[in-house]
Amino acid sequence: MSQITVISVCYNSSRVLPEMLSSIPEGVPVILVDNASDDVETIQQMADARGATLIRSSENAGFGRACNLGAAQAQTDLLLFLNPDSCLQPGALEALQKGADRHPDASAFNPGILKGRGKPLFRRSSVILPRSEALQQKEADSDIELPVLVGSALLVRRVAFEKIGGFDPEIFMYHEDDDLSLRLKAVCGPLYYIHEAQVSHAGGQSSPRSTAIAGLKAWHMGQSRVYVARKHGVPFAFGRAIASAAIQMLSPVLLFSARKRAKQWSFLRGIWQSRDVQPPLFKP
Repeated sequence: MSQITVISVCYNSSRVLPEMLSSIPEGVPVILVDNASDDVETIQQMADARGATLIRSSENAGFGRACNLGAAQAQTDLLLFLNPDSCLQPGALEALQKGADRHPDASAFNPGILKGRGKPLFRRSSVILPRSEALQQKEADSDIELPVLVGSALLVRRVAFEKIGGFDPEIFMYHEDDDLSLRLKAVCGPLYYIHEAQVSHAGGQSSPRSTAIAGLKAWHMGQSRVYVARKHGVPFAFGRAIASAAIQMLSPVLLFSARKRAKQWSFLRGIWQSRDVQPPLFKP
């Protein structure tokens, strides 16, 4: 019996979901959480065909809350949060399981993330981490400790996830993996990259592409950046974020793309509208 449950959050994801589901070996428990999609009936059919559990949310409550709903239904020792536009490469789950066994003190893990035909990538830094804590190493041929994890394929011990209360429900989307990573590392144990496990990630394909959706996502990204930075005591969190957004607004690329203009303007608005938000400071 598998020691890993795959949990995936869906929002109008029926176009990419079949490939993700087909990459999961038989016998592995799968929990899908639908965030009030228009295509939920199609997703229900896919879940039934795969033998997966589908949790239907009556509203789009955000990524982290949906992950928490799925995790609450899982029974295995390990939880793999996997984006619907990601696919497990052959042997990935077995390699992740072996990696978790090799590093019993670790709380959570990332496989190598494949984008296109490139080499497997791992996360080396975050906007909420000081530069001194960034990982200088760009490639690895074995397992290494990481400063922060990426949420598109994140394996975590269920006991650790529950100990810190899961994803912060106040973060709708973006930077929730930064926040989770730092809390896991501080309270439960280090984070690791498992070299032999690989997952492909298309990126940005979990929901339909449009100017409106790009703007909505960017607004939430701006909100989350300030919220998470302040939560973890980053100095001048708002000032740094607004400066970064203002510089990006000066890019000549925006002149030729309405979608990118909407995205950057929404990012700036999201940051500005979060200027008075003061989350409780995280203290391990």
